[in-house]
Amino acid sequence: MKKIGFVIPWYGEDIPGGAEMELRGLVHHLHDAGVALEVLTTCVKEFTSDWNINYHPAGLTEINGISVRRFKVRKRDTQAFDSVNIKLMNGQMLDREEEHIFIHEMVNSEDMYRYMKEHEDEYGLFVFIPYMFGTTYYGTLACPQKAVLIPCFHDEAYIYMKIFREAYSKAAGIVYNAQPEYEMMQPIYNLENTCQQVIGVGMNTDISYDKQRFYEKYKIDGPFIVYAGRKDVGKNIYTLINYFEQYKKRMQNDMKLVLIGGGEVEIPEGIKKDVYDLGFVDIQDKYDITAAATLLCQPSKNESFSIVIMESWLCGRPVLVHEACEVTKHFAKDSNGGLYFGNYPEFEHCVNYILEHPNEAAQMGRNGCKYVKENFDWKVVIKKYTDFFEEVIRKYQQ
Repeated sequence: MKKIGFVIPWYGEDIPGGAEMELRGLVHHLHDAGVALEVLTTCVKEFTSDWNINYHPAGLTEINGISVRRFKVRKRDTQAFDSVNIKLMNGQMLDREEEHIFIHEMVNSEDMYRYMKEHEDEYGLFVFIPYMFGTTYYGTLACPQKAVLIPCFHDEAYIYMKIFREAYSKAAGIVYNAQPEYEMMQPIYNLENTCQQVIGVGMNTDISYDKQRFYEKYKIDGPFIVYAGRKDVGKNIYTLINYFEQYKKRMQNDMKLVLIGGGEVEIPEGIKKDVYDLGFVDIQDKYDITAAATLLCQPSKNESFSIVIMESWLCGRPVLVHEACEVTKHFAKDSNGGLYFGNYPEFEHCVNYILEHPNEAAQMGRNGCKYVKENFDWKVVIKKYTDFFEEVIRKYQQ
């Protein structure tokens, strides 16, 4: 098999983001498995930086053993982009002209697309992640018969854009992170001739944790709910804060809430003594904290996967997720590793059930752990990816 080109708007070992982390793990484990590959990306630093600035030099470099080929971006009309993007963020649909403004003034590199066309024969496939960026859209159109998407689709206004439906229906293959993501896209895109498979995100399942180390370091005892992730509105963090406030008023017990991850959140005065915001912690502390928790709560309504849920199960703890997120609810039900809520009474009932039934809670944790190891261990995921790549190549290139 010829080398695989993985295309992402920005790439680095320490830049944040779910798709960025997913790709880093995937290319490193594929490389370790002997797959020839290369990352194609722009010179932009990261998502939160200025997309007009070529922070990195163009050309071929190597990052931790991975070949990375960077291309300069052209100057974009930020004002024009923002004027249409705000409509999408508010759930409004765009007309054809506005869609073209959105994708044209997105992060883009004509140098990259030209290179892909000129060197197409050197690559077995081009794998694009995630779906809504210019690098994925124009890259797919440049080499559709060699295009495989890891789209990370969410149920949001962007997926209904006509230009995306037209372009991605031409892709040779699509890999989904969860079954609900696959099911959501079937009536939206015309994918009858596209190879499709649900694979998910690879996980290091050989982890260790020490609950006693957590108790000694942070001096937090008794039952607690842990939240792990960005503390922002998009992650529905305030629903968890508000529900925990109601819970404390009604239950009058010693339950606490531990928050780990970046961002800031306003804590109501009445529960400040029961909420511990630990900010960023290292990965070992994260495992120790999760293992010591009564449960992990993932209140987000919009996930295409959830690393923190899988980590909670690997640490032996049950999860509580929002029923509005089809992906996390699917994982909780499919694994029998957790519960889900849609309103405050359900939240209260679920928390109390887990608190009052420690044996059942421990079994949920074990169920979840088994589920992760069987479905998302890196060895399992890499085998699925290599088999899928070979299937796409056989179908479209012979």
